Amino acid sequence: MSNTPKHTNDPDQPTIYQIRLKGHLDDQWTDWFAGLTITQEEDGNMVLTGLLVDQAALHGLLKKVRDLGLPLVSINRLEPGQADASDVRQSSPIQ
Repeated sequence: MSNTPKHTNDPDQPTIYQIRLKGHLDDQWTDWFAGLTITQEEDGNMVLTGLLVDQAALHGLLKKVRDLGLPLVSINRLEPGQADASDVRQSSPIQ
């Protein structure tokens, strides 16, 4: 048995992510989150969904989340077709 993780996607390829956070921000934050879709949920959580160009962009996004002080609930990498096309926008690299 190997301890090497098996990745189906190259970590340096664009990938759709769904990031669930505790709390709500309004749509004005879309630009700050590099154009990711912000979905408010009734349970007090919000979901950021979109295509990130690579792992560095994901880490940059998580840094922004940390800086806002929003508790991270979950991060999911979505397979193509798993996300609603209206929820997925090409995002630019996070600065």
